[in-house]
Amino acid sequence: MSFITTHVLNNATGLPAAGIGVELSDAEGAVIATGVTDDDGRIGDLGPESLDSGTYRLRLAVGEYFASRGEETFFPEVTIAFAADADAGHYHVPLLLSPFAYSTYRGS
Repeated sequence: MSFITTHVLNNATGLPAAGIGVELSDAEGAVIATGVTDDDGRIGDLGPESLDSGTYRLRLAVGEYFASRGEETFFPEVTIAFAADADAGHYHVPLLLSPFAYSTYRGS
């Protein structure tokens, strides 16, 4: 299993957000992995099986997702910075999304 996974749910529709491009990068901005959310709004294999402890970022191209649906959005992208501990195991970073708001948390 990948050390990092994500899931995007469109809170406005209550449905998974498929087709969102996601980049995983380190604190210096070097891209480690990329992926696209599947029909269930998930990426289960984003990056390697382990990462060093440190700060990482997920950049989600939500503007393109809303544009493809013909919807306006305030956010061209969402960037989530988080601290990972190499010994803590798997990190699941979900995004709850609507055109004008979002929230995130550490999932399981």
